[in-house]
Amino acid sequence: MAQKTALIVYAHQSPGSFNAAVRDVAMQELEAQGYKVLVSDLYAMNFRANATQDDIIGDHKNPELFQYGDETTHAWMEGRLSDDIMAEQRKVEEAELVIFQFPLYWFSVPAIMKGWIDRVLTQGFAFSLQKMYNNGIFKDKKAMLSFTTGATQTMFRPDGINGDINITLWPLQNGTLHFCGFQVLAPQIFWSPAHCPAAVRTALLDGWQARLKGLLTEKPLNFAPCELFDLSFQGGFMMWPKVREELESQPYGLTTGHHLGKPLPPDNQITAQPADESSAKPACKK
Repeated sequence: MAQKTALIVYAHQSPGSFNAAVRDVAMQELEAQGYKVLVSDLYAMNFRANATQDDIIGDHKNPELFQYGDETTHAWMEGRLSDDIMAEQRKVEEAELVIFQFPLYWFSVPAIMKGWIDRVLTQGFAFSLQKMYNNGIFKDKKAMLSFTTGATQTMFRPDGINGDINITLWPLQNGTLHFCGFQVLAPQIFWSPAHCPAAVRTALLDGWQARLKGLLTEKPLNFAPCELFDLSFQGGFMMWPKVREELESQPYGLTTGHHLGKPLPPDNQITAQPADESSAKPACKK
């Protein structure tokens, strides 16, 4: 059997950080399971965050009006992306599992990790209008977010000061990972470790190690499948009217993003729901 590969995209400045400890636990446990573990330590690599013309080698297709998406698509097709981007894309291609390890900055990833997303997940390589979401290019791969917060868990509840963590995670998990086709596993959230006693931090790491032992058997999070939408410019990529009609009888919206004016499905972005959940996927396809 071919050796499986995991990629950890890691963003923290300090080797003594809790994030580093979380990364190390993942490396050790996955290697013990027989995985080849690749790590992209973005700060150590001095990975460039800004997406610029320097990402393309050679002439531009339209030198008079530089459009990053178009130019990187052509460059990817012709093997003319910069060496650092192509090296990261090879890691993604090799990996069955991608873990993003980071501290939550301003309700999102650190800038250096956002730069990795912007520069590495180019059109053509990671997505296209024909290959996106559950029909996406990486539909046979799994990905997940693993991150620390400065805030306590109660601060990210629907009635907490920061609001619902499910809404915070929707752009990253649906708009980035699921958009590229990844099966998105429930996030691993380490709530406010800087304010926890050492014994609690040790327990958090032990819990992470225990989860990793069965990680690849977990059900991914639920998202709205493409089949529920008219995927044409004429139809506006809107939900089929029959699907919308079927959903009217449901107590919750379909997902955190496709709420349809209803209450959000509880913990849609942090807990995998049963496959037969009535509000997860209407029977109607069009």
